[in-house]
Amino acid sequence: MWEETRQAEERKVESMSSFESFGLNRRVLQAIHDMGFEEPSPIQAACIPVVLEGRDVIGQAQTGTGKTAAFGIPLVERVSTEPRVQAIVLTPTRELAIQVAGEIRKIAKYKRVRSVPIYGGQSIVHQIRALKQGVQIVIGTPGRVLDHIHRGTLSLSDVRMVVLDEADEMLDMGFIDDIEAILRETPSDRQTMLFSATFPNEVKRLALRYMRDPQHITVNRGEVTVPQIDQVCYKVLERNKLDSLCRIVDSEDIQLGIIFCRTKRGVDDLVEALLARGYLADGLHGDLSQAQRDRVMRKFRKNEIELLVATDVAARGLDVDDVTHVINYDVPQDPESYVHRIGRTGRAGKRGLAITLVTPREYKLLKQIEREIKQKITVREVPSLEDVAERQAEMWRSKIVDVIREGGLAPYRAILSGLVDEHDPIDIASALLKLASSGDGNRTESDEYDFGDTGARPGMVRFFVNVGRTSRMSPQDFVRAISEEAGVPGDAVGRIDMFEKFTFIEVEEESAPFVYEALRQSRINGTRVNLEPAKPRSSRR
Repeated sequence: MWEETRQAEERKVESMSSFESFGLNRRVLQAIHDMGFEEPSPIQAACIPVVLEGRDVIGQAQTGTGKTAAFGIPLVERVSTEPRVQAIVLTPTRELAIQVAGEIRKIAKYKRVRSVPIYGGQSIVHQIRALKQGVQIVIGTPGRVLDHIHRGTLSLSDVRMVVLDEADEMLDMGFIDDIEAILRETPSDRQTMLFSATFPNEVKRLALRYMRDPQHITVNRGEVTVPQIDQVCYKVLERNKLDSLCRIVDSEDIQLGIIFCRTKRGVDDLVEALLARGYLADGLHGDLSQAQRDRVMRKFRKNEIELLVATDVAARGLDVDDVTHVINYDVPQDPESYVHRIGRTGRAGKRGLAITLVTPREYKLLKQIEREIKQKITVREVPSLEDVAERQAEMWRSKIVDVIREGGLAPYRAILSGLVDEHDPIDIASALLKLASSGDGNRTESDEYDFGDTGARPGMVRFFVNVGRTSRMSPQDFVRAISEEAGVPGDAVGRIDMFEKFTFIEVEEESAPFVYEALRQSRINGTRVNLEPAKPRSSRR
């Protein structure tokens, strides 16, 4: 029945020439222009007119199709400037809530419409203060939204529009009860929009129960094609990320490299850290003026900087043929961004290398990218300090041989002629090499995790998990979660002792830091779990 209805009502997506054809407010159009949107994407062309008509919408679209603007533009267009909550967007994660709020804020730039993201992990007092100031659009995660409703700090009685973004992901995370409780707080005659990459039975049931004659819109992104570029990734710990980046950079012969960060703040922080460590780096992001942007690009093209740190938006239209390396310091949120990023290297028939640093929290994103591009990204170990020193010695030897072959050394011989009488030529050459590589040997070994005595067998680390048999969890569930979330093979998991309300899991020492960072606050089968190093048996009573 569902499939027949979907096929009967599926909307044919036709490209529209411009955003002007939607009849939008001139202030909204000006903001869209400022954002650099030239024409609607397929999901925007299909979705915006239907939402503006006031109809319920089911959109099957994945990240990277422009779906945020597809509902964000009509939300901003339709809400009034009265200081009451008229629209709410529910998202599965705080990161997506922040991202959606940022885009809606840009769309509302010239219209007196305020939006606020509310999510766990941020001060609830700060959020209450923001809500009291009067907002029209709330973007939040289900748990924190429900918390505000129960506290009486958020009323949804005037809500006219509800958006469920990435509904399948929210249901996978166990938010179904929270979502239904929130929907019951909104007026029954509201307009509801549901976006989901997939449509499992739980999503279908949610739509049938809470939506009225929804219009189905399906957009296929098409094949994601990847240029012929060598692709590798390094599994790194969040706390050691900067040190790992420096070792990787030091072990590579980078002529020109672009490092991608997810946020403008991330760009600024990383540039500052790299400069402090002696690298030639500069940043590029949306807050720079055109004059500043031109200055940075001029330095990059003239090889006055070796590392350009940028956001995705700032790198749009970047056209430099000699980029030898692209480094994803943060894993991009979708496969299209990944393909666009790595396409900055390997141009004009030259060889390029794309490097991705993946923390335990980002591992699932990387696996999603691999599935979409239908390629396996080679995993490498972060170079040790000894590896870096050996690699740099090889590069220096190669450079010295190249300079000798090029010739033109007569002026330098004149400078050194007097020194040769007083010092060994090898010592002179070694001193010059030391000067030339000054600072390269100053990298310090980063702090590794020391879990101490956890009561595990030799070579293992024992973790305590706050859920047990009463949560309907099995040992296989834990092994699968460790494998999928942390990228740790199942055979690295040792003994699992399950009790009614908690569990002990042993993991090989070298894999333990990745398991800890991936699962210390996460969800398994929709259940929120906390994982921490166990105390040795002798210290427990």
